[in-house]
Amino acid sequence: MPKPHAVRPAVPKVLVLPAVLLLTSALATGCGGGSDEDGDKDLAAQQLAWKDCPAPSAAQGGGEAPTPLPAGTEWKCATMKAPLDWDKPEGDTIGIDLIRAEASEKKERIGSLVFNFGGPGGSGVTALPAFGKDYAKLRTRYDLVSFDPRGVGRSEPVTCEDDVQLDAYYQQDATPDDAQEEETLLDNVRSFNEGCDDRAGKVLPHVATTDAARDMDLMRQVLGDDKLHYFGISYGTELGGVYAHLFPKNVGRAVFDAVVDPTETPEQGSLGQAGGFQLALENYAKDCTSKVEDCPVGDTAEDVQARIAKLLEELDSKPLPGLGQRKLTQTAATNGIAQSLYSKDFWEYLTQGLEDAYDGDGKILMALSDSMNGRNLDGTYSNIQSANVAINCADDKPRYSVEDVKEKLPEFREASPLFGDYLAWGMVGCSDWAVDGAADHPDVSAAGSAPILVIGNTGDPATPYEGARKMVESLGDGVGIELTYKGEGHGAYDSGNKCVREAVDGYLLDGKEPKTGTVCS
Repeated sequence: MPKPHAVRPAVPKVLVLPAVLLLTSALATGCGGGSDEDGDKDLAAQQLAWKDCPAPSAAQGGGEAPTPLPAGTEWKCATMKAPLDWDKPEGDTIGIDLIRAEASEKKERIGSLVFNFGGPGGSGVTALPAFGKDYAKLRTRYDLVSFDPRGVGRSEPVTCEDDVQLDAYYQQDATPDDAQEEETLLDNVRSFNEGCDDRAGKVLPHVATTDAARDMDLMRQVLGDDKLHYFGISYGTELGGVYAHLFPKNVGRAVFDAVVDPTETPEQGSLGQAGGFQLALENYAKDCTSKVEDCPVGDTAEDVQARIAKLLEELDSKPLPGLGQRKLTQTAATNGIAQSLYSKDFWEYLTQGLEDAYDGDGKILMALSDSMNGRNLDGTYSNIQSANVAINCADDKPRYSVEDVKEKLPEFREASPLFGDYLAWGMVGCSDWAVDGAADHPDVSAAGSAPILVIGNTGDPATPYEGARKMVESLGDGVGIELTYKGEGHGAYDSGNKCVREAVDGYLLDGKEPKTGTVCS
């Protein structure tokens, strides 16, 4: 899921890309970063050394080096130096990992188009090649560029626990039912957070979204662009909004898709997610039971939800066999169900996973949960969840107690009988964090910015539709161009909807602004 501290396991703001690959593979069985203390006084003048990309590191998600695009264009990687502390720009530096595929029509080239796919905590260096062919039209006039934000992947990655500890951590009961379980959850969260400080204390004060936005402006200069042309998805819309606030005159053509509501506190964001995932679950149940053939997980939409609720209740005391020695717990099953609701393409896996779980087999739901948690096929973990926590806790000022959660539980349960407890208890994720949070919510006011196309999806579970309108209002008069997509899943452009594609491509490639209020279905 998105940014709100959803749960521990946290649910990030973006779909974890290898979900289907991880699922099928589990059942069947870049570039250097590092620190530099040379105190470079002119980082904007640095020259990037583009080279063949290595295979992704474990922190980036593992796997093979990116393959060439269909036309044969090679992906190239480089490392950009950025200040560790933007308040001390001539001090220590860190490496920011970048990836690029050059524009196919050099004579018509506009510049670089920088992508952030969300999280926070997602590796752009692995995500962009995974989606690369979907942006072929945009690559005619742009170099496609993405990066691992600070704290992520190969860019000074935040790590909090080792793989064995993480396996145990993600098996815990994240929805306590009594005082002892509450104490155990808080102890586990504190231990995890102390591990973050022990292993990554140097960078924890410097992984906020404002730091990443400043990195992007340095990136713009190093790439040789007068303006930042940008495509932000999920949390990437928040990052883009913060960039527009800090550097409104440097915004070029920009698109925000699957929009985070910038006006909400973490509590409000988590509550919104509860409603969003409940809506997605209801839509899944209606879809399954409306098909000509029988729905294998329920006779009616209400029956589907009731059977899922019963399964989760039973798993609280009697986990099912999962993958290897690990069990499908209540928390893992809830996490796997949430993962499957990110995209309508995953609904078939949810159906099969539920059907198998009713027969005593938890493999599919556990594989989906592993994908959400960033567990690689070899048992190692990417650092998506550690980075997610670190960035959220650096950004968000509120710190929530057990008493706060208990007070809000009725409201969360009303928003979602299935996901309410799961998301409410996730609010304790920043307990005893080593660094103070910056604000209740980000400032994205951007007077003087070029127009930004803001796309909301009516069926988006992770970034509910209302967030797009709030982003447009917050950007300020004359900045946000609102477009609505009536569809399912997290995001609109990658749904393949022709209307959305034409609007986005027309704006980014030719500067054609769609009429604000345009609706695509």
